[in-house]
Amino acid sequence: MGDRTRNHYTKDFKFKVAIAAIKGEKQLSELAAEFKVHQTLISGWKRQLMEQGAGVFDSKGQKAEQDPAAVSEELVKTIGHQTIQIDWLKKKLGISEPWRGGQ
Repeated sequence: MGDRTRNHYTKDFKFKVAIAAIKGEKQLSELAAEFKVHQTLISGWKRQLMEQGAGVFDSKGQKAEQDPAAVSEELVKTIGHQTIQIDWLKKKLGISEPWRGGQ
């Protein structure tokens, strides 16, 4: 197999393609041929733009200037949710933890 590298598109390019898709003047297949990207990428970029606005294409997929407190709160929620899922799975699989008194 040859070495394939992943294409990295600029946020301006993604924005331009997503706007073209939102306008609806051309089919996705036409846009894909014109911009030389897959239709799935165009659909994803269009959806992201409509949901999150232009800031969605900031580098490394980070949302524009997030509040550290909001990020921390979101992480705590995620960890709590995952803990509940793990406990549920352990119960369903019958895994006991002797160091915790064998729940």
